[in-house]
Amino acid sequence: MGLRLEVALPGITLSEAYFTCRYKCLREPLGFPIGAERLVDDGEAIHAWWETEDGEVVAVGRIHLIPGGSDGSQSDHAGPGAAVCPAFTPLTVDPNNDLRPAVQIRQMGTRNEWRRQGLASGIVIALEAAAISHWGAKSGWLQARIDAIPMYAGEDWVQFGEEYSVKGIGPHRSMWKSLDGDEELE
Repeated sequence: MGLRLEVALPGITLSEAYFTCRYKCLREPLGFPIGAERLVDDGEAIHAWWETEDGEVVAVGRIHLIPGGSDGSQSDHAGPGAAVCPAFTPLTVDPNNDLRPAVQIRQMGTRNEWRRQGLASGIVIALEAAAISHWGAKSGWLQARIDAIPMYAGEDWVQFGEEYSVKGIGPHRSMWKSLDGDEELE
């Protein structure tokens, strides 16, 4: 069965199939209610997904612009009791804004039967390219579940800081990537 990679810029209405995949991959396995897969700023983000010829979405991801002056800390999901993901400290100590515009990848998920086929890597590459083209992004940031770190590392994302746990979700590591060729965090 053929797959098609789709990318939607901010303001595009996303299908229910997109949100169903996001829920099934990321929230249902953790016992979260339907609706926890939707974020308040989804309309301001760039989204990418793999879709079958029949319209089934099998892998998803999104990237958003981190507002100027923000350190990237935010609620992990919509709804009550959401854990707050920690700040990306380098954004706090970047007085010259050499890392901005900065973007964050979130809500990456692939249906179990479609894993280990390069779909997540394809989404990451598409999101990076769209963020560079649309916002002129200079740096990317994310909070990776431990089992996803090898996939991100394969796309040149670098871990920094210590491992931490996101309440209700589990252990994570922060990662970053230069999107403009500068390879080091100071």
